[in-house]
Amino acid sequence: MLNIALRTLRARWATFAGSFVALALGVGLIATMGLALAATLNAPHRAPERFAAAPVVVRGTDTLRVTTAHGVREKRLDRPRPVPAATAAALARLGRTVQDRTFPVRADGTPAGTVGHAWSAAAFTPYRLTAGRAPATPGEIVTTGGWAAPGARVTLHTPDGVSAARTVVGTVVRTVVGTAPDSGFEDPGFEDPGFEDPGFEDPGFEDPGFEHAGFEHAVFFTDAEAARLAPRIDTVVVYADPAAVRASAPGDLDVLTGDDRRRADPDPDRDSEALTTVNALLGTAGGVTGFVSVFVVASTFAFAVAQRRREFALLRAAGAAPRQLRRLVIVEAAVVGAVASAAGCVLGRFGAPRLAAWLVDADIAPSWFAIGGDAWPYWTAFGTGLGVALAGAWAASRRAGRVGPMEALREASVDRRTMTAGRWVAGGGLLLLGLGLLVRQVLTDPSDALHRKTYTTQPMLLITAFALLAPVVVGPLTKALAWLPARLPGIAGRLVRENVLAGVRRTAAVAAPVLITVALAGSLLGVTATVNAAKAAETRAQSAADFVVTSDAGGLDAATVARVRALPGLDAAAIAPTTVYRLEDGVALVKDEARAVDPAALAAVTNLPVTAGKVTDLDDRSIVVNEEWPQHTVGSQVDVWLGDGRRTSLRIAAVLRTGTGGNGAYVTPLNAPGAAPDRIDVRLRAGTDAGRAGTDAGRAAGAAAALRAAVAPGGGHVLSKEQWLAVSYPATSRQTRIGTLLVLGIALLYSCIALANTLVMATADRVRDLAVLRLAGATLGQVLRLVAAEALLIVAVGTTLGAGVAALNLLGVKAALAALSVPSSPVVIPWTATGAAVAVCALLAVPAAVIPARLALRGRAVGLVGGRE
Repeated sequence: MLNIALRTLRARWATFAGSFVALALGVGLIATMGLALAATLNAPHRAPERFAAAPVVVRGTDTLRVTTAHGVREKRLDRPRPVPAATAAALARLGRTVQDRTFPVRADGTPAGTVGHAWSAAAFTPYRLTAGRAPATPGEIVTTGGWAAPGARVTLHTPDGVSAARTVVGTVVRTVVGTAPDSGFEDPGFEDPGFEDPGFEDPGFEDPGFEHAGFEHAVFFTDAEAARLAPRIDTVVVYADPAAVRASAPGDLDVLTGDDRRRADPDPDRDSEALTTVNALLGTAGGVTGFVSVFVVASTFAFAVAQRRREFALLRAAGAAPRQLRRLVIVEAAVVGAVASAAGCVLGRFGAPRLAAWLVDADIAPSWFAIGGDAWPYWTAFGTGLGVALAGAWAASRRAGRVGPMEALREASVDRRTMTAGRWVAGGGLLLLGLGLLVRQVLTDPSDALHRKTYTTQPMLLITAFALLAPVVVGPLTKALAWLPARLPGIAGRLVRENVLAGVRRTAAVAAPVLITVALAGSLLGVTATVNAAKAAETRAQSAADFVVTSDAGGLDAATVARVRALPGLDAAAIAPTTVYRLEDGVALVKDEARAVDPAALAAVTNLPVTAGKVTDLDDRSIVVNEEWPQHTVGSQVDVWLGDGRRTSLRIAAVLRTGTGGNGAYVTPLNAPGAAPDRIDVRLRAGTDAGRAGTDAGRAAGAAAALRAAVAPGGGHVLSKEQWLAVSYPATSRQTRIGTLLVLGIALLYSCIALANTLVMATADRVRDLAVLRLAGATLGQVLRLVAAEALLIVAVGTTLGAGVAALNLLGVKAALAALSVPSSPVVIPWTATGAAVAVCALLAVPAAVIPARLALRGRAVGLVGGRE
C-alpha cells in the first residue's frame, strides 16, 4: 500500500502540491506562535535597581493576603501602606536610617511619570553626579534623564499644589552595583551620592538607560523640602542587623534584604506583567491562527480527495475494495502530512524570531524579548499538522470508499450528493450550539458578550457551522447573486452561474477562505467598535457636567480641588480612582475598580444608573456597588479590603446597573487612603451667575475663565464636556488593537494563500471542461473571462456567508447591550476594513484562477479533451 501511495504521489504531484502548501504554511504558523508563546512563560531575573546599594529596606507591604477554606489568595495592593512615624523612630534607634519619599512632579519637558525623592535617598540606587552639585536649599533640585542642565530654571508642579520656579544645580546618572549582603552589613558611610564607590562589581546586568520603561525619571530635593512636599514615609533604609529590624517592624511592613530589595523598585513586576500582556495577545492570535490553519488544511485535504472521485471509481472497477481505498487515502495523507509538517516546523523556526522582533519594534513586547530553545512548540505543531491531515483524510476516505465503479463512466462532473449525514449533523449541531450560546449570554450573562475573549473565540463556532453547511446554501446564494448577470444579453452570465452550480463542493471549498476572512474582520472589528460606541453613549448619558478638570500629572492636589470648590455658582465633584477587594463565593479574591467621591457633589454632576437606593446615602460606613456583585441588596453589609489592605465592613447604600462594565463601586475619600483625584466634574448651578451676567454662553465663558485661573497653579486643564468626551472616547488599547490586526493579518494572509491554492487546484481539475468550451467555439479570451467571472462569483458567495456570521455576532452583542440597559448606540459595521479584505480576496482570486487556466490551455483543445494533458 505504501508503494502504491508513493507512486500516486509522484504521478499526481500537482494535486497534492496544494495540500502540501496549505499544511506546511499552517504548521509554520502554529510553530511560530507556539515558539513565541513559549518565550512568554518566564521573565528574566532582574537585580534590585532603586535600592541596589541599600543594606535593609523597610516599607509597607504591597500584597493583600486573604486566607480562605481553599488556601491563601493574594492580590497586589493598589497603594501600600506608609511606614508609620513611630516605626521610623523605633528603627532609628537600631542604627542610621534614611527615609525615602516618592511623589509625582511635573514640569514642561519632564518625561511622563517623573517622581520626586529626597537627596539622601539617591545613594541607594546609587546615582552619581555627572555635573553640578547636591541641592542645598528648598529652591534647588537635581535631575536625571538630561532634560534640564545645571543652571536652568524650571517651574515644577508638586503635591502641595504650588507651582514654583526652581534651579537645577546638578544632574545624576545611575551606577549599576552588585548585591548588598543579607546580614552584617557595615555602614559604608555614604554622605554624598556624588562620590562614586569603586568597590561594587557589575553583576552582569546591562543598564538599559533612562528610557527603559521600568525604571524611574527622578527629581531630587533637599531632605527637608521632600518631607514638606510629601509627609508620607514610603520607605526606610536601615543600617542595622536584618534580624533586629524584623523584630522591630510590625507585621504589615516588609523587611527586604538581598535580592528581595527589587520588590521596592518602581513596578517590580513589570517584566512578568509585560509578558502577561504578550502572552494574552499571542494566546488569542495563536488560537485564531490554529483554528484558521486547521480549518483550511482540513478543507483542502477533503477537496483534494473529492477531486479524485473518478480515479477512485476506476480503482473500484479494477477490483479495489472500499477498505483498500480508505487505507490508500490515509497512507497518502500520512506521507504528505509528515513531510509538510516537518517543512512547517522549519518555517516556524525562521518565522518566530521575526515575529518576536516585530513585537519589540511595535512596543508590545519588552526590548529583551526573544525566542528561546523550547522544543515542545515544534512537537505540538508537527503533531497538530499530521493529526489534521489524517483526520481530514479519514473523513474524506469514507466518501472515497463509497464511490461506485460505474462512476468511472460518467462524463459529467456535476455534484450529486454534496451533503453527507455526518456533515449535516456536525454543521447543524455547531450552528445550534453557536446560536444557543449567543441566546444564553443575552438571557443569563450579557456582560460576558462584551469580553474580548468571548467575541474573539465565539465566531469560530459559527464559521465552522457555515462552512459545513455551505453546500446547502451555495445554490440559492449563487442564483441570487447571479440573477442579474444571467439575464443580461449573451450566454456568459448563465454559463458562469451554471458552472458554479455544477461544482457545489468546489465552490464551497474555494469560498471557505473568503468566509473566514470576512467573518473575522466583521466580527472582531465590528464588535470592538460597537462596544466602544456603547461605552461612549453610556458615559455621555451619565455625565451632567458642563466642564471637566484634568491634569497631565495624573492627579490633582488638594489645594487645586479646594480652589475649584470655592468658586461661586458651581457644583464640583472631585473623583479619585481607588480599589476595593472582596471574596467571591468564599474562594476567589476579586479586585474591583472604585472611585472616591463626595456623595452630595457626585449627585449634582452625574446621572448614575441607580437601580436601588440613593447615591446621596453614601457615607464613610457605606459603599455603592453594581449588579455584578453577588451581594447587592441595599442595606446589607459587605466585607471588603481597601486599597491599602485594611479590612472593613460597609453597608450597601445604592446599586447601579452593570452597563458596559464602567459602573464600578463608589466610596468616600476616607475609604480611599492616599487616592488623589484624577478629574473634577463641574456643573453650572441653575439660576446663578457663575462669574458673568448675560446669556448662558456668557456664563459658561466666565465659568471657564474662573476655572482656568483656579487650576493653573496646580497644572490643571479645563475641558468642556464635549471636549472631555472626545478625549476620553473609549478606544481599544494599542496592544489590543495591534493584537486584533495581528489576528486579522494572519487570517487574511493565510486565507488568501489558501484561496489561491484551492483555486489553482480547482482550475487544474477543470481542464477538460475548459477545452470543451474551446471546441464549442469560445475564444481563449472568452474562456479566461469566464473563469475570472466564476472566481469573482465564488468570492461573492464567501463574502455573503462571512457577512452572515459577522451579522449574527453583532446582533448578539447588540442584544446583550440592550439587556444591560445601555443607552442606545448604533451597531458599527467596519465597512472599510471588511471591504478591503474582500477586495484583496477578489484581486487574488482572479489571477489564481486565470493563470492556471491559461497555462493549461496552451495545448490543442482536442488533445486536452482526449486526455493528453
